[in-house]
Amino acid sequence: MPSRILLSEANLPRQWYNLAADLPHQPLPPLGRDGKPVNPQDLAVVFPMNLIEQELSQERWIPIPEEVLEILRRYRPTPLHRAKALEAHLKTPARIYFKNESVSPTGSHKVNTAVAQAYYNKIAGVKRITSETGAGQWGCSIAFACAQFGLTCKVYMVRVSHDQKPHRKVMMRTWGAECVASPSAETAAGRAILADDPNCPGSLGIAISEAIEAAVTDPTGQTRYTLGSVLNHVLLHQTIIGLEAQEQLASISEHKVDTIIGCVGGGSNFAGLSFPFIREKIHGAQIDIIAVEPASCPTLTRGPYVYDHGDVARMTPMLPMHSLGHAFMPPSIHAGGLRYHGMAPLVSQTVMDGLTRPVAVQQLECYAAAVTFARTEGIIPAPESAHAIAVTIREAIKAREEGKERVILFNLSGHGLMDLNGYADFLDGKLENHSLSEEDLLAGLSCMDGYPKPELVGV
Repeated sequence: MPSRILLSEANLPRQWYNLAADLPHQPLPPLGRDGKPVNPQDLAVVFPMNLIEQELSQERWIPIPEEVLEILRRYRPTPLHRAKALEAHLKTPARIYFKNESVSPTGSHKVNTAVAQAYYNKIAGVKRITSETGAGQWGCSIAFACAQFGLTCKVYMVRVSHDQKPHRKVMMRTWGAECVASPSAETAAGRAILADDPNCPGSLGIAISEAIEAAVTDPTGQTRYTLGSVLNHVLLHQTIIGLEAQEQLASISEHKVDTIIGCVGGGSNFAGLSFPFIREKIHGAQIDIIAVEPASCPTLTRGPYVYDHGDVARMTPMLPMHSLGHAFMPPSIHAGGLRYHGMAPLVSQTVMDGLTRPVAVQQLECYAAAVTFARTEGIIPAPESAHAIAVTIREAIKAREEGKERVILFNLSGHGLMDLNGYADFLDGKLENHSLSEEDLLAGLSCMDGYPKPELVGV
């Protein structure tokens, strides 16, 4: 059996898959501040109408424009690897596969939707893009994509990651984007937070507020905002990952996958791999689909299913999702891409419908798993991806203990070559585990007092 399963450019998927068409229960609609469902015009000041149409679409398959495919072909289809060295190290009968999204121009899966969003903004007449980033993978990806379509780009980067990962800023600047530490003095939202806490480490919720404010206050009306996760159209663009994986597995007669694993912060890379397989599960396939998050930011495992804003300044509509509260300030863990208070509504709905099983893991287990993976397979994974690797190792050991063959597939959402400070801290014994206390959980949730309560649909 080959170690790398490759597809030709001719086999690149030409449609994205929209899970909203097949879910047993449709997610509830976003709500405005008046508590009423938002309409497309409410969103038009933030997003171009062509992306709003995708956000609200119920179509199962949405064509990928040729202009987007032309750029995706530079690195897609990405390889599917058989992790034979990791299998041997674990002495497991499980067959472990991983989709290698680290081979993209920016080193992560984020570029899949960045290219699409930049294209749709370009053809809508938009000139400038604002966005946020945590660890910097999304910021690099939207900077790259804007360079391909001649758009100006400004990225608000969570301050703790801005300081921990300085080379991400250089990457963004190299592609022509401006990178600003968030909270900043450039927006009213940022100034208000700095007035309260001048040393605020920032959060994705704060950075989102700043980026949206910068977009909607542009007097020319030529700026729009892009988001790297959470929203339906973002997850839609990422399904190219799972669609390729299905074809690759079929090409080697691997027709039954037992376990799908991905890390989750906002939900994009997990959805990209898992949604095409969730479609199989909806139609009867027996697949354990595991969403892995940090114990310090346990949105799915401990956050309630609520209506909440996606940002601190409450500029976004209220979304039906698992949330720790828009005012929640996550700890400064090294997996910056997973430090988000909310979860994609579509991912939340898969949990409500019993299609996805969330698991929370500690930071030290993740880094230990990442080092094991690096020493066996040779790739240094992003700290976010290390969460998926940790649970993959758990499942492989379980297969060994039970003496059962299993097929495990996880998403390597990016490499960790820009995250070596975190590895240094782990190898030097400077990192500690961190679990969210019940007191901090309740404090974060208090910001939603008086908000509308979603009807609980699903199991």
